[in-house]
Amino acid sequence: MTDALAYFTAKLTHETDASDVYAAQKAGDAFVLVDVRGDEAWAQGHVSGAVHMPYREVAERAPRELDPAVPVVVYCWSPGCNAGAKGALEFAKQGFTVREMIGGYEYWVREGQPTDNADGPLPRVFDPQVMVVRR
Repeated sequence: MTDALAYFTAKLTHETDASDVYAAQKAGDAFVLVDVRGDEAWAQGHVSGAVHMPYREVAERAPRELDPAVPVVVYCWSPGCNAGAKGALEFAKQGFTVREMIGGYEYWVREGQPTDNADGPLPRVFDPQVMVVRR
């Protein structure tokens, strides 16, 4: 039991998910949501309220642009993308409290959470494969 307790405590300390991030946004919790994908991915669509900082730029930009006292949540494309982990590692190296949003942008979109692109808000679509959709 000690191994499982330690494992899941660490996991939940360093990970969160789209539903919990959305709830934290709505509650006004203090954190910065950072999209660590590249420019083209950001332009195609991103989480409403997120800051764009590709993971390769975190070491240089984060200390100048973000307050290290404010927790950071990072995300990338999907569960098949490790840019979120790369970005989280860079934030951790800079001394930030950081969590990775598992599921990334894909699950944010599939859960119908708000997204934007350069033209403004994108339509919200709720995927019954990942959530209960009431009709």
